[in-house]
Amino acid sequence: MDMQLRNRLALVSGSTAGIGYAIAAALAGEGARVIVNGRTQAAVDTAVTAIRSATGSDVLGFAGDLSTADAAAALVRENPDIEILVNNLGIFEPQPFADIADADWMRFFATNVLSGVRLARLCLPAMRRADWGRIIFISSESGVQIPAEMIHYGVTKTAQIAVARGLAESLAGTGITVNSILPGPTRSRGVNDFVDALAKAEGQSFAEFEKTFFAQVRPTSLIKRFATPEEVAALVTYVASPLASATTGAALRVDGGVIKSAF
Repeated sequence: MDMQLRNRLALVSGSTAGIGYAIAAALAGEGARVIVNGRTQAAVDTAVTAIRSATGSDVLGFAGDLSTADAAAALVRENPDIEILVNNLGIFEPQPFADIADADWMRFFATNVLSGVRLARLCLPAMRRADWGRIIFISSESGVQIPAEMIHYGVTKTAQIAVARGLAESLAGTGITVNSILPGPTRSRGVNDFVDALAKAEGQSFAEFEKTFFAQVRPTSLIKRFATPEEVAALVTYVASPLASATTGAALRVDGGVIKSAF
């Protein structure tokens, strides 16, 4: 299927590894011109080279912390005609509620929520002029089923869903769509490192820990395994395409059935 993305300019924040990298690679594979973003130039250069080599597409890079206003403004100044914005930048860490300091709450909000809000605000003028655009927030099933082990993370993911819906409402009748994507437990780099550490501490292999995790921690999963970043990227690529013009204001799940609801 042709996703009709050739030469569309797309920004994927936090895209040097994991889900973000998979999204950037999938969009580039469809012929989009993709801006890869990471905090360090070395990481960006490595990702750009790899995606360009694999896809043959025009891949750009921007090194900078997009949780800051200065970096976001600089990126959009350099690339004023972004047509597809994928707000993937995010952080997570398990932490007991009583130990989450105010500074941690603010750090999570600035990175997971405000970065996407700010980039959407900066990219919208060009999208409005063209009367076409895609804004996608990479949220999480944790935004619906708040994890007790990292409440601050879950709250930011709920906020992303709310922002996406509200922004979609404000753009009713235009050619700009806004959606949130809710991955379930996914074998991204951060999760992979985290699970590997826990598995080693328990004297288990990754496969053994994965089986225990889905039996005890995420028992509602229907696939009983971690999703791959590429599985998440496939849905994002469709939502970013002109083919998804009737999909907006939606919270779309690629959660392996973890959310126990038909709606």
